[in-house]
Amino acid sequence: MSVSIVHAKSGLRWLRPAVISVLFLSMLPVSVYGEDDQSIAALRQMGKAFATIAGKASPAVVGIKATKAARSDLRSRDESGDGSSSPLNEDDLFEYFFRRRLPRQYSRPQQKEIAQGSGFVVTADGYILTNNHLVGQTEKVSVKLSDGRTMDAKVIGADADSDVAVIKIEADGLPFLELADSTGLEVGEWVIAIGNPFGLSHTVTAGIVSAKGRSGLDVANYEDFIQTDAAINFGNSGGPLLNLDGKVVGINTAIIGPGGNIGIGLAIPINMAKDIYKQLKESGSVVRGFLGVIPTDIEPDMAEFFGLQKDTKGVLISQVTDNSAADEAGIKRGDVVTEFDGAPVDSANDFRNRVAMHKPGSEVNLVILREGKRMDFTVKLAQRPAGDVASSEQPESPGKLGFTVQALTEDLAQRLGYEGLDGVVVTDVERGSQAEEKGIQRGSLIREVDRERISNVREFKDAVRKAQSRGKVLLLVRDEGMDRYVVLQQDKRE
Repeated sequence: MSVSIVHAKSGLRWLRPAVISVLFLSMLPVSVYGEDDQSIAALRQMGKAFATIAGKASPAVVGIKATKAARSDLRSRDESGDGSSSPLNEDDLFEYFFRRRLPRQYSRPQQKEIAQGSGFVVTADGYILTNNHLVGQTEKVSVKLSDGRTMDAKVIGADADSDVAVIKIEADGLPFLELADSTGLEVGEWVIAIGNPFGLSHTVTAGIVSAKGRSGLDVANYEDFIQTDAAINFGNSGGPLLNLDGKVVGINTAIIGPGGNIGIGLAIPINMAKDIYKQLKESGSVVRGFLGVIPTDIEPDMAEFFGLQKDTKGVLISQVTDNSAADEAGIKRGDVVTEFDGAPVDSANDFRNRVAMHKPGSEVNLVILREGKRMDFTVKLAQRPAGDVASSEQPESPGKLGFTVQALTEDLAQRLGYEGLDGVVVTDVERGSQAEEKGIQRGSLIREVDRERISNVREFKDAVRKAQSRGKVLLLVRDEGMDRYVVLQQDKRE
């Protein structure tokens, strides 16, 4: 009895404000209710739109299973990682980069690896777009269609540089997806991802385009990713990213983070994939134009070293390959490319992608600033090569730059691939230093200081000391076969 009374009293407590609320709401204009109804109706309409797109597109999305031969990594002889080896010892420095492996008898037996992902049909006779990392170098590929049929597929071609692949099944009258123009895609637009995450076929997620032009992620050699918050999980690779017209704007490719709602999804823009698809379909391989330069993004601190305005847009040429198209055209290290075929150049990644999209033999027009003066060049592109993208002085530390160097001996040059080059070798990099942040590492070769060539430690020290009057120093650094410019700050000396 007491309980029911308590409940009754409790009910009276909320009843009074409830009645007041109802009376208050009854006094509101009818338009408020109308606006709520309109909002709910709009949400319902959006939901129906997603459902319609998914219903029409899903039959063209396939599940892919690829079988690969996999060998476990061989263990190196020294995996202690205690850092006890001296950076001054040439053998230790070489060992740091090229660790020897155990004898063959210690290797593990070959195993099979099964990869699962997604793809989508682009022609009624069975051509399918997907990812290279899913079907490249496989022994067998099978495709599961939306109607439940499973068919063997042939790999027509796979391009590791872009992570695009084309496979084909023998079938006719298949539902297929239309490819959109991804250049018109805008940040904030709604997109829909369809795929087979964790083997759950034809999973549909929706979100927006979070960003465009993402690069530097080491997913592929040529990157211009669409970033989306549409949930993408393991197994979505190779599936389509669709716009509200139900057309493909991208190929879902990678996840940064754990995946799904707490990760970042990346998709290859379909415009980048179109030309690759065409080449793979026609010849099974991709050929790209080759200019023969290493472009570097221009940092604000670099401008004064090259006679540029601080707001100059473009890319800095840090290396020109001997006898390349660029070399024959007269392009030099230190040149700044501001335009490519009449369009402004925004970044090194953008520049590389645009060169690669042209076929060998194409003529391209470049606008270059050299020592602040404009120059125009017309260059005939070559074909990109396969695989492309002496002293006893003791090591010295160049002040507070964050690394130490030693002379480039003949033996070190041979071991580290620096034959025929001058400079000093980085032997140690301080953790957390600006040098580490700029990517300088053990084994890097410092070739120039403030655009002056250096050949030994003494010249290096003198050049760095001279640069202190400026409060910063420009270095030409070579590692992994490429030259790049780096600016480091140092204590200014008047």
